Amino acid sequence: MAADAATIETPIGEEAQAVLAQPSPLASFWAAFRENRGAVFGLAVFGLVVLLALAANVVAPYSPIEQFRDAVRAPPVWEAGGSWRFALGTDGDGHDMLSRLIFGARVSLFIGISVMCVSFVIGVALGLAAAMAGPIVDVAVTRVMDLIMAVPSLVLAVLVVAVLGPSLANTIIAVTIVYLPQYVRLTRASALGELNKDYVTAARVAGVGPLRLAYSTVLPNCLAPLIVQAALGVSSAILEAAALGFLGLGAQPPTPEWGTMLADAREFIRSDPWIVTLPGLAILITVLAINLTGDGLRDALDPKMRRS
Repeated sequence: MAADAATIETPIGEEAQAVLAQPSPLASFWAAFRENRGAVFGLAVFGLVVLLALAANVVAPYSPIEQFRDAVRAPPVWEAGGSWRFALGTDGDGHDMLSRLIFGARVSLFIGISVMCVSFVIGVALGLAAAMAGPIVDVAVTRVMDLIMAVPSLVLAVLVVAVLGPSLANTIIAVTIVYLPQYVRLTRASALGELNKDYVTAARVAGVGPLRLAYSTVLPNCLAPLIVQAALGVSSAILEAAALGFLGLGAQPPTPEWGTMLADAREFIRSDPWIVTLPGLAILITVLAINLTGDGLRDALDPKMRRS
């Protein structure tokens, strides 16, 4: 009997050990994510930018609005006449470029993340309503989104800011309106693809209400493409906000926003090119890092995209 008991218990013990040996979902996700070395590099760079933005008050050597009249357009340390007092030089008003770039990261990331969060929440709600609330709501929501997408994004953003007035808050509103259709259409398409599956039918038979069906049953299975879109949407919002700032319709001086810094430095593009180059590089590096991270998220969340 003891031998029989051992024979019965051994397979069960092996099966339990096999289950315990399986990696957690988070570990599996990270293992798939780090296969893309570019994504890991992008995440590291983006993390550094976020840390600089959060610790701007500690890291930045000066206030972003402090002016040094004795060092207007001072060259960076690698140029002739440069010094470590202003490692990246100063702009045409005597502001320290390094401090304004660090504080500008805070403003630009705030715009990008705010636009992404608001667009995500409203877009998911409208997309689920369009997919599940009937043909009338579907047609109404879809046509409004088509109307928004029919207007070029920058033209629409300029129109909204021109109506509301140039400011940081109105920039967020304008860019949110521009990128809202992407989340609505993606959510609607993903939800329509899930509605005909067996688990949704079973939930309806079990008497699950429409709101619970939408947000607890359907939405979790639509999150993978939405997460990727949200990650890439941050970089798109930063670019759009920088374009508005360059046109003088975004954050207003002396707010250290990268697009506004580019606009203020246009007149020095020949005489002091670093004043224009540095904000442009900040935008380029941040957007590239976010896009690389988004590619890694896509690969990790979609098994079909994983590298062998």
